[in-house]
Amino acid sequence: MYESNPYGLPESPPGLTAARVTGQEKGLYRLVSAQGEAQASFAGRARFAAQTAADWPAVGDYVLALWNGPESSAVIRQVLPRKSCFLRRAAGSAVQEQVVAANVDTVFLCMALDRDFNLRRLERYLSIAWESGAAPVVVLTKADLCLRPQQLAAQAAEAARGAAVLVTSAADPAGRAPLAPYLAPGQTVAFLGSSGVGKSTLINGLLGEARQRTGGLRGDGRGRHTTTGRSLLLLPAGGMVIDTPGMRELGMWSAGGGIDRTFSEVEQLAGQCRFRNCTHTGEPGCAVCRAVEEGALDPARLQAWRKLTAESRYAGDAEACRAEKREKFKAIARANKHNRKR
Repeated sequence: MYESNPYGLPESPPGLTAARVTGQEKGLYRLVSAQGEAQASFAGRARFAAQTAADWPAVGDYVLALWNGPESSAVIRQVLPRKSCFLRRAAGSAVQEQVVAANVDTVFLCMALDRDFNLRRLERYLSIAWESGAAPVVVLTKADLCLRPQQLAAQAAEAARGAAVLVTSAADPAGRAPLAPYLAPGQTVAFLGSSGVGKSTLINGLLGEARQRTGGLRGDGRGRHTTTGRSLLLLPAGGMVIDTPGMRELGMWSAGGGIDRTFSEVEQLAGQCRFRNCTHTGEPGCAVCRAVEEGALDPARLQAWRKLTAESRYAGDAEACRAEKREKFKAIARANKHNRKR
């Protein structure tokens, strides 16, 4: 099946062509179908019908397009239902979602073992990955540059409960071997992480050629943006990978279920609290706060849970959160005014 249809394309209906989005940059899309490749735009009627930015095509999507022939232009008429969708809050002040990758089986959350190792960032990535519907796998890169890779891997495993943790190195084939089981024919894997963690270098090693542009770190130790657009690539063995630009900012979108999965120990303790609506900020009978006091729960984990929960709630219903905050400050102002009168 995969030899004749390596991208897993569905059957084409009369008058339209089933295709997969393999590239996206500056409002244009690159498609692949049984007829070949073509550059495409999103049809005006479909744009009008799209209710949110998440309804627009994204890399990994299966679409139906009006196809004008090989190596010619195409028009995307419909985005087919997704089995998974990695969403983040778009950069900037506007509260708007952005699709990073669609129809992904596994998300490789890449974090370098030299200067990029950050458990709080990992928890953020995991929360969004669990919510996406794809299976997250933590990929620790640059093990050849780290003196204690297994010790850091143990810390990552503690933060990433329920997700596999792989220690890799792009320097030699053996260092990429742990990735192989996830890259079987027909499987789609998205690589996500900060700039400079080695995503493109790993992908080049899997491709067997230097197709993805790579770059070293800047003078301050931060990564350079060498990948500027998302792209889906077919590996020689039949698996597919999605390379994404490095993310300086990964804003939370509505990801309550993903946060619960990432912080499973907090959710388990919350079920033992005296009050169902306990906020875990000092209420009597709070099992979460008691676990922190007794040393059974890392206070940094609780703080991270609070932060991500607040961000997710705000993104899911920004106006309601703003209204609640306004009422809170009004109540404080009324109380202060009453106290001054007394």
